[in-house]
Amino acid sequence: MSDLEFHRVKRLPPYVFAEVNAMKARARAAGEDIIDLGMGNPDQPTPPHIVEKLVEAVQDPKTHRYSNSRGIPGLRRAVSAYYRRRFNVTIDSESEAIVTIGSKEGLANLAQAITGPGDVILVPNPSYPIHPFGFILAGAAIRHLPVGQDLSFMEQLERAVRHSVPKPSALVLNYPSNPTAQVVDLDFYRPIVEFCRKHEIYILSDLAYAEIYFEGPPPPSVLEIPEARDVTVEFTSMSKTYSMPGWRIGFAVGNSKLIGALARIKSYLDYGAFTPIQVAATAALNGPQDCVDEVRALYKVRRDVLIEGLAAAGWKVPSPPASMFAWAPIPPQFAHFGSLDFAKMLLQYARVAVSPGIGFGEYGDGHVRLAMVENQQRIRQACRSIKTFFASPIAATLAAADPVTRARLISDPRTKVES
Repeated sequence: MSDLEFHRVKRLPPYVFAEVNAMKARARAAGEDIIDLGMGNPDQPTPPHIVEKLVEAVQDPKTHRYSNSRGIPGLRRAVSAYYRRRFNVTIDSESEAIVTIGSKEGLANLAQAITGPGDVILVPNPSYPIHPFGFILAGAAIRHLPVGQDLSFMEQLERAVRHSVPKPSALVLNYPSNPTAQVVDLDFYRPIVEFCRKHEIYILSDLAYAEIYFEGPPPPSVLEIPEARDVTVEFTSMSKTYSMPGWRIGFAVGNSKLIGALARIKSYLDYGAFTPIQVAATAALNGPQDCVDEVRALYKVRRDVLIEGLAAAGWKVPSPPASMFAWAPIPPQFAHFGSLDFAKMLLQYARVAVSPGIGFGEYGDGHVRLAMVENQQRIRQACRSIKTFFASPIAATLAAADPVTRARLISDPRTKVES
């Protein structure tokens, strides 16, 4: 029997990143040196004091037992202290905070808690895949809000609500954005909060990149608007801020009704993250924050190297003000390719892996996402390889080729460009 007979699986489209990942795996198996700017997987080690706290905690046999699905009280208090310190927002650690096994798990489980079949959820497009697909798996219908520099978010929001039946029940926000790296201020959030309160629409804010910013004031939390608490829950993660992606630890704060619904679902599905990991996360939030400043500075240097190197290659990419990603428009000579073919082409001929924008939604197809997860030397090497490829005869041939010929050239392992 085919797994396509399963209802929820049928609702998921083919994972477009899988094609690039398969090409990457084949190239590496053949001994190719691939510079991977695809997955946003932090390459820095977790700071030593956090690791040491984990080791200390794991040596206590009491921590080997089941944990608490809501999160240990000390970590919830640390989350509350972080919000007070960083955003001047008071969070009740008992009723307005919960620990999640990464923000991705938290969003998906909240979707299960608050969504019924046919509910309409508003999601920006392009967006991180869990934002729409967490709700699709819960049976929702997704209404996409196109986002971009020339589009008014409020106009898109008002139009979507006006033309949706039934009325939307929730709106997903993600700033700093993955994949676009867009940053917003409180003036952006205020009319959204007012509108959503009026129309009884929940706001689910993903703030995973709050501490990875480079210019201007630190990105705000929507909960800095007092009225937002009536309708908002906000997710964030330890993954990027403290280089803890494999630890799978995050948290959600905000509206007590939404937090309660998430807690109810989680109580049936898990016993919480491993207690020593929660103890170490508590040490991260309560301890010295020099490591956060250092990782921010590291990404800023990498960003500058990447943007300058791509410009030297003839590829003009906006400098991201935040996050660990650059959202790169496909160069004009290749704009007709679409992002998947362009990403495959870079992998085949420049030996650089990037994420195709179509993987983040149809409105992302004119871009690719580059993750700053290689060191400066490797990023420079990637830019040189791209420059060499752009100047090569095969690049001109590809740019002028019909789709069938282009597909053959992209997939032919015998055709290479020497860097």
